[in-house]
Amino acid sequence: MLGLDFALEQDKKDVLKPYKDQFYIPKDKHGNNLIYMTGNSLGLQPKSTKHYINQELTDWAALGVEGHFEAKNPWLPYHEFLTESMAKVVGAKPIEVVVMNTLTTNLHLMMVSFYKPTKTRYKILIESDAFPSDKYAVESQLRHHGFDHNEGLILWQPRDNEELLRYEDLEAILDTQGDEIALIMIGGINYYTGQYFNLKRITELGHKHGCKVGFDCAHGAGNVKLNLHDSGADFAVWCTYKYLNSGPGSLAGCFVHERHAHNKDLNRFTGWWSHNKATRFTMRDEFDQLPGAEGWQLSNPPILSMAAIKASLDIFHEVGIDALVEKSKQLTGYFEFLLKELGDDIIRIITPKHPEERGCQLSIQVKNADKTLHHKLTEAGVITDWREPDVIRCAPVPLYNSFEDVYVLVEKLKTILNE
Repeated sequence: MLGLDFALEQDKKDVLKPYKDQFYIPKDKHGNNLIYMTGNSLGLQPKSTKHYINQELTDWAALGVEGHFEAKNPWLPYHEFLTESMAKVVGAKPIEVVVMNTLTTNLHLMMVSFYKPTKTRYKILIESDAFPSDKYAVESQLRHHGFDHNEGLILWQPRDNEELLRYEDLEAILDTQGDEIALIMIGGINYYTGQYFNLKRITELGHKHGCKVGFDCAHGAGNVKLNLHDSGADFAVWCTYKYLNSGPGSLAGCFVHERHAHNKDLNRFTGWWSHNKATRFTMRDEFDQLPGAEGWQLSNPPILSMAAIKASLDIFHEVGIDALVEKSKQLTGYFEFLLKELGDDIIRIITPKHPEERGCQLSIQVKNADKTLHHKLTEAGVITDWREPDVIRCAPVPLYNSFEDVYVLVEKLKTILNE
């Protein structure tokens, strides 16, 4: 009923269809496009990226150090060229956002400021299946402050035989241990299940109990409407190489709510790029804190990486997060429908059913399957993502995936299952 003809008809009506041609699609050994469903792990390269980076290489070759002032896009303020577009992507004010460092580095910098343990309030609450880097980071912060991480780490866990987390269980933890918790640090979208948490609800709950609240939005930025400012969160961090298509290991983003923008009493690590821009190069002045998220910078920015981010953000600025999310819901809804057609006795989707509680990723379990199924999908020209012990993550990204892609993926999966 909703087969290939339907998919092709939806693609014809898709106003974002032309954007697929702005990305390089990986090909198989025969030169055919692969079905790429792992934008949740590494986004595809915009065709414009090479031009953006080459511009900086050209200016570097021609200008040398003078490129800091005379390049087409002067390097000295280059990070500022990204701020407005990035703020729109994550739903923040420009003063609240900066692109700098990498994700876990930014998380540590945020915890320097917002994790302020005392003898009686020192614990950190995270989701039980947080991304490993987040767990390692918060454990190390506990140890750094002289606490036992086994005792100081509180896990928000799903109930028996469930994968998704319940807010009433978080409320129960805070009702009983809230006065011992200094920081709540949750992944905005859980990397494994794809569950998109209600950031505002968690923040209000945490603040009610006197906790600071932060989010790792690596799987949310460029995927869902994060509305970070309205959430009231104290801070958030995210990478740019997944849905934001900036290239492997590229720079990350950081959000600090504007209520902290002018608070110079916040403990923080500093460097010369968090110093007053007007006097930064006089070199011998006492430290003068920049307001806003920029005040957490340490070093001058790596321009080539920022050029790649700019290439992608210019596409996001043109498309707008509203249009992306609208198509995402349609595309993922179609994907969910086709998977369910295979039968609940074969396929189990562990991602929330409600479109407002997920992004474009669906995490699926196939009965009696192991990683062999993932390998067979790869051999069939479908690039998905395997996560132990038994989940295949698939993310139909609205910028470069089509309804036909989704249909073909499910057909190939069906063929493998029928072998």
